[in-house]
Amino acid sequence: MHDLLGLPIDASSHGHTIDEMIVIIHWLMLVLFVGWGGFFTYSLIRFRRAKSPKADYVGVKSHTSSYIEVAVALFEGVLLVGFAIPVWSNVWLSYPDENDALVVHVVAEQFAWNIHYPGKDGVFGRRDISLVTSDNPLGLDRDDPDAKDDITTINNMHIPVGKPILVYLTSKDVIHSFALPLLRVKQDAIPGQAIPIAFTATMTLDEIRDQLKKKYSLADGHLPENLSTLVASTDYNAGDGTPILAKGELLNEDAIAKLREAGISSIEASQDTPVEIACAQLCGLGHYRMRGTLVLNTPEQFEAWLEDEAAYLE
Repeated sequence: MHDLLGLPIDASSHGHTIDEMIVIIHWLMLVLFVGWGGFFTYSLIRFRRAKSPKADYVGVKSHTSSYIEVAVALFEGVLLVGFAIPVWSNVWLSYPDENDALVVHVVAEQFAWNIHYPGKDGVFGRRDISLVTSDNPLGLDRDDPDAKDDITTINNMHIPVGKPILVYLTSKDVIHSFALPLLRVKQDAIPGQAIPIAFTATMTLDEIRDQLKKKYSLADGHLPENLSTLVASTDYNAGDGTPILAKGELLNEDAIAKLREAGISSIEASQDTPVEIACAQLCGLGHYRMRGTLVLNTPEQFEAWLEDEAAYLE
């Protein structure tokens, strides 16, 4: 379905409603394009100079075009009231209870995403603008008891699947736009405001990789130039059983050479981090560099990641 329509994978619980809207709108645009294009072509032929050498000051008396315009306006009204507003209300205005969700603070800046987790105590520590430095972009006060277990990352966000995520979004400088294309999430980050946005992921990173995997020929010149962005989609061993490349491992020139020596002519691989955090707002000359990664974990993987991050704090 998504391949047919050119849409990316839907990895969120609400994504199908967004996709339905996109499909309906594009069908409307197709009908309008064909209809008005046909009418324009007809007008060029019907009222060409050879056919109408003298101007007609009365013009067309039919109201067909007016009826069509009214029909299009009514259809757009139904689309707005019957589809768009309910989707907006159900998806973006129905925030989960903070006790049932993972609450994350995201602070945008030129040109990075600063991610702030509350730690095991579930309480966010104090942030102070006077404490902001290159090593402490959030200005987190580690002397605050509530901040001692807080976890911060830059351009690297981990969340568990199946659990509501409540993000409070803000910006340190200009307006940015927090976009997660595979989760159908997009929200502006505005300085001075903490804007909530909620979503629930339904697919893990491994499941997304499995859906996006492609077959690559090992013949010279057929592999992508940057192998470091691809990971193997399955295990590959030599004829005697010696492991060459394990599932999830990054491809490299050495592994490719060993695979060729083992007589393996093609492999299946996918992007290492297919789920990105993008800025959908032109926020400055370095806008193109404002990209982060979103890692979708199982609940167990997410808890293990939190423990690893907490160990660094200790």
